[in-house]
Amino acid sequence: MKPFDPQQLQVDESKITGYLLSHANGRGKAVFFLGIGFRVEAWQELAEAIKAQAMANPVATAVDSPYGTRYSVDGELLTPSGRQPRVRTVWILESGSDKLRLITAFPV
Repeated sequence: MKPFDPQQLQVDESKITGYLLSHANGRGKAVFFLGIGFRVEAWQELAEAIKAQAMANPVATAVDSPYGTRYSVDGELLTPSGRQPRVRTVWILESGSDKLRLITAFPV
């Protein structure tokens, strides 16, 4: 499957600040993303990097579920530190929606 259309991608602030960059909820993910230069106060930077990763790489897997179709995308993530770690982003296209919502992201 080809990379996603940027108009489809939805990354909620709460997913970034309350999960991926949160020690309370994201734990290891927060250590990883904070360690490569992302910051809670500049959460949009991580959101845009995640969208860019999803747009630049093909879908690795697609799995149907009762809630919709879940897509995984593997590829390099551009970071404030200049490193480009390989990351998997996971998205869901919920039944009846035209937006792909970010579920999670983690190093591969």
